[in-house]
Amino acid sequence: MAFEFTDQNFETEALQEGNIAVVDFWAEWCGPCRLVSPVIDELSKEYSGNVKIGKLNVDHNPQVTTQYGVRGIPTILFLKDGKVVEKHVGTATKATLKAKIEALI
Repeated sequence: MAFEFTDQNFETEALQEGNIAVVDFWAEWCGPCRLVSPVIDELSKEYSGNVKIGKLNVDHNPQVTTQYGVRGIPTILFLKDGKVVEKHVGTATKATLKAKIEALI
């Protein structure tokens, strides 16, 4: 299971210096989000210990959602050293997301 990012833990878990994080902004009612969810879970297992990969429910965490200007979901942010270095909006294949992660490592 992927990590659960929240408004409360986002700064410490996603933005720390030296960290690479992948954050999937999603909601339970979002059909395309349900397609991406298993891919995020798989990548979370594959990169465990190297990259923090998780999900942030936009309905329960409006602060971070607003802070990053997320308007459509799924939106996947790729962060390195606390800065957004890549943004993907919409569904994506595992290969596409894996390539973006590998480019950050």
